[in-house]
Amino acid sequence: MKNVILLTIDTLRKDVLGCYGGQYRVTPFIDSLQDRCIRFTNAMSTGPYTQAAFPGLLTSSYYFDYEYMKPKILSKDRVLISEVLKKNGIITAGFHSNAYLCAYFGWNRGWDTFYDSMDVEVTDKIPYIQASILNKKIAPWLSQQKSGNPFFLWLHYMDVHEPYVPERKYIEVVDPSITMNDDEMFGLFTNVLLKRDLSDKKNVELLKKLYLAHVREVDDATREFFGILEKTGFLENSIIIITADHGDEFGEHSGLSHDGKMYSELINVPLIIYDHSLKKEQVSDTLVSTVDVPPTIVYLFGLEPVSAFAGHSLLPVENYSVKGIYGESKEKFGAHEKGDEKEIHFYMENNLKLIYHEKDDSWEMYDLKNDPKELHNIVDTSPAAEEMKKKIKPRVRRLATKLG
Repeated sequence: MKNVILLTIDTLRKDVLGCYGGQYRVTPFIDSLQDRCIRFTNAMSTGPYTQAAFPGLLTSSYYFDYEYMKPKILSKDRVLISEVLKKNGIITAGFHSNAYLCAYFGWNRGWDTFYDSMDVEVTDKIPYIQASILNKKIAPWLSQQKSGNPFFLWLHYMDVHEPYVPERKYIEVVDPSITMNDDEMFGLFTNVLLKRDLSDKKNVELLKKLYLAHVREVDDATREFFGILEKTGFLENSIIIITADHGDEFGEHSGLSHDGKMYSELINVPLIIYDHSLKKEQVSDTLVSTVDVPPTIVYLFGLEPVSAFAGHSLLPVENYSVKGIYGESKEKFGAHEKGDEKEIHFYMENNLKLIYHEKDDSWEMYDLKNDPKELHNIVDTSPAAEEMKKKIKPRVRRLATKLG
């Protein structure tokens, strides 16, 4: 039985990877893996920011499926992939530095080893533990694992996330003409990104270049991690799933960062399954969801499907049952939910995406094949709109209705 590793990269847009057609040349290592990968070109996150996205990635459920308390403690009714695996004798370990996923909120359930870095001091300019440091913590853990005892490892890199203060060597790769110091880069974050100020296109372009420099940094960290796997003898005997919780916006729909929106730059994420035994690149254009990641992990360990999981295994690819894809979140603006935001939902079938805004009871619909930038709302003219609306309407405020 092979080990399974889930590598999630916070805020990583699909369209910046070369293997997905990105022209930025910032992911040479991830691109080099493709001969041994299954690449899903049409994978959607369950939400546009961490709190809405990770229920899909680690519990195969949606944001509004279960009651949550304040602060947002993970409902005991959600079943973490770590809990399923540990009960079946699989060694489990998680390493990350995202505060929303820390032990305090309940995300530590079912892990034999769980490192969330919440006891480590960070700075405003780098408010997380960097990927290179996480790699150093993972290396000794891997060295302690014995061949023949299968493990599940979840690793989450935060480095692509704002405030975008990358190292000089990575800026040089993207644009050597950028001469900003750390204070100036952080000022761009506080004065432009946090204020969602799109008035100066040059500033927006600068922000994206700094973002791309971080993508290059994470590509290096991924290379280093694969090197650790090879050195410890686990690379050939591990399946590695690489994906993101959500993307980031740079003015495509009048915003910056990752607010409560349902456009492709935020929810259309990379999803790659690396298997050293593969000899040829495989590509799937089927519409899939990150809610399918936990069932896929269960399948890879040869376990029975979990009834509590909303998704189903991506593998075997040829047996995947095509279905509609859902996503939901609060329509928040800024880093934190204030509690009074209304819901926003999306539903997809084939190339059609329908979006519902509870705040003004409005709808958007896009044909992504003919309108990939989602600029032309066809909800009033599409013959499919009414049938697709029927799929979303029962989901709106279902948690509030359940709670009375």
